[in-house]
Amino acid sequence: MSRLRVALVDYGAGNLVSIGQALEVVGAEVVLARDGRDLGAAEALVVPGVGAAGPAMARLAERGLVEPIRGWIQDGRPYLGICLGLQLLFERSDEDGARTFGVLPGRTVELADAPTLPHIGWNQVVRRREHPLFAGIAPAADFYFVHSYAGRPDPAGDAVALADTVHGAAFVSAVARGPLLGVQFHPERSGRDGLRLIANFTALARDLGRVAA
Repeated sequence: MSRLRVALVDYGAGNLVSIGQALEVVGAEVVLARDGRDLGAAEALVVPGVGAAGPAMARLAERGLVEPIRGWIQDGRPYLGICLGLQLLFERSDEDGARTFGVLPGRTVELADAPTLPHIGWNQVVRRREHPLFAGIAPAADFYFVHSYAGRPDPAGDAVALADTVHGAAFVSAVARGPLLGVQFHPERSGRDGLRLIANFTALARDLGRVAA
């Protein structure tokens, strides 16, 4: 069986080494995507990131990646957003007023009533419903977080919320809409469960490719 070809977006805002190694451990072939052309032969897309939305969108625009990523999502192809890569799916960010991809209704907001900011360390991810992304992972398993903001879906689009985490008030820590997936935590820094989640994503992407074929 050929390895799943995963485009890992490189726009200077992500922990590419750890994410790339995790993808390779679960059997994927990783291609660093530094411009839109690098998405061409990929079967799945991972957008990582840390920091603020405004500079991230600017870097993506400089590299000609904004519209190719939007097009990828609109075509219903497998996408995993990690941390900022999840936040960018919403319409805008309160952190700096940036307009983001706008493929999910809602915006990125500062964590409410947080005892500390940024929120750093291990915390429980409590699923609202079962989903193959979390197959083989115990309910309310701990994952590793580093952030001060999180995406807040609009009430009309709240069905995309897959899991929640509490740090002060609860916030959405995972989303799912068909092949569009996002997690606020860092699976590449979350040990065995994080590696399992990445393996689950690649399995989902491979299954989608079989259906499309």
